[in-house]
Amino acid sequence: MKSATPLFASTDAAVLDRIRKGDAEALVGLYRDNRAQVRALVLRNSGTEADADDILQEALVTLWERARTGRFRLEARLGTFLYATARNLWLRRLARSRKEVPGDGSDPADGDASPLDVIIGEEESAIVRSALERLGEPCRKLLLLFYWEEESMESIAAALGMANADTVKSKKYQCKKALEALVRERMPGND
Repeated sequence: MKSATPLFASTDAAVLDRIRKGDAEALVGLYRDNRAQVRALVLRNSGTEADADDILQEALVTLWERARTGRFRLEARLGTFLYATARNLWLRRLARSRKEVPGDGSDPADGDASPLDVIIGEEESAIVRSALERLGEPCRKLLLLFYWEEESMESIAAALGMANADTVKSKKYQCKKALEALVRERMPGND
């Protein structure tokens, strides 16, 4: 018995086909459809509207490059991919900016985030890092390879000695849920 194709797959597949053919309007539509969600993410995490627009554009470029080179597999909604990519890009940008020495006068934009925002961001990062360590192997490595290194399911399967991409996909889901539970139990205000 053939499994039903999710409704989003046909719509998103059509958009991907347009992107592969070089249709810039497909990207404009994705930008318009995902702008509010990415903007909310960035504004909640010490960013500006301009930062949000930049991050969404970077996420769209990532999608465009992968679609045009055949390295993109439609495994979730395009909006989900763009949001996750934007989130990873923004978290990396925040991490890089925190590595710089604050208050050294070299960056006039240092005053954008309040000291409270910086402390909260550092505490949240520490909670996620701690949860990743507590998660253990192979979950920690799998999640890092997928979300931070942006490796394909096939290359993760090879790197971790798993049977195939489907095994990795299933394990990734389990690991992500376990990580979310660990983070949730340590985040302030989560009763």
